[in-house]
Amino acid sequence: MTDTSLEIFAVAPPGLEVALLPEFRALGYKDARYGPGGVTLHGGWSDVWRLNLELRGATKVLARIGSFRAMSLAGLDHRAEEFPWTDTLYSGTTVRVEATCKRSKIYHAGAAIERIERALRKAGMEPSAEGDVTLKVRIEQNIVTLSVDTSGESLHKREHKEAIGKAPLRENLAALFLRQAGYTGTEPVLDPMCGSGTFVIEAAEIAEGLQAGRSRSFAFEHLASFDEMDYKALRRAVSVMKGPARFYGSDRDAGTIKGAKANADRAGISALCDFQCMPVSELQRPEGHAGLVIVNPPYGGRIGDKKQLFALYGTLGKTLKERFAGWRVALVTSEPGLAKATGLPLTQGPAVPHGGLKVWLFQTPPLK
Repeated sequence: MTDTSLEIFAVAPPGLEVALLPEFRALGYKDARYGPGGVTLHGGWSDVWRLNLELRGATKVLARIGSFRAMSLAGLDHRAEEFPWTDTLYSGTTVRVEATCKRSKIYHAGAAIERIERALRKAGMEPSAEGDVTLKVRIEQNIVTLSVDTSGESLHKREHKEAIGKAPLRENLAALFLRQAGYTGTEPVLDPMCGSGTFVIEAAEIAEGLQAGRSRSFAFEHLASFDEMDYKALRRAVSVMKGPARFYGSDRDAGTIKGAKANADRAGISALCDFQCMPVSELQRPEGHAGLVIVNPPYGGRIGDKKQLFALYGTLGKTLKERFAGWRVALVTSEPGLAKATGLPLTQGPAVPHGGLKVWLFQTPPLK
């Protein structure tokens, strides 16, 4: 029988909850449901491990380990002391406690954290701002919900990227934008302003079926439920990737291209990627089938003065229209006016918060 003892919540980037759901379907989680903030399903600890390993679009995977009603700080004290912490946490584990309070008689998050930390100390844990495990306490309408952050660092950190360009796009956002652009791993992908290579590397990894979290560790490895042998069974072996290249990146900055090549090499997919130093005006269509051009160009709120960028966007659009018939285009920008300057037949997707701005994914049908 399938273990469904845990409520598992995968946090999505704001505005992209719907885009995250297909990843769950592809992994066989037919009962997963999206809602505000992310995707929820019921499963066991092995599902928690697998989701951390596999999900490309999520930010975190939280496991909800319990809930109870508390109408006062004294009541929270009592219920927290009774809670079976050792079912989830080893004695001696360092734990960071975070709390939010909404529409409840307990309204002071700091006071709630003090009560939870006191209970954890009595159970043998060590509260610490630098804890190996983060416990998230949500108090809403007098119901206290306890969740463990099983990921640790944000899941966009794949841990094989060292070279990072200016204003980089996070890997999980890149993966979700690729999915929204209709990419399934079967077509070539080209990024003519590739920066550190995020779109190119994500596309190559998706095509090869690589696990997003294969190069990193997770907070769940510090939990009492962790079984190293069972976890190892979920990790797929990675074979040496062989060409020819099907994923293309270019940028006018030679140092950026050097960094992108190094990132692809650390990810183990350099044989599938072709990075070239060139301006957009020199861009040439790769041989073979048409595919997807996806690009996150500079925009005024992010890099430089947007008034100076209209010519760049215009050159991009002209080059693609002249040389990339049959290819689809997906473009991320915070400025609809700059997208319009390409002259491409773009449609605008929903707004997505990114780095203090709102960005949109603009898309075209196959160019004629």
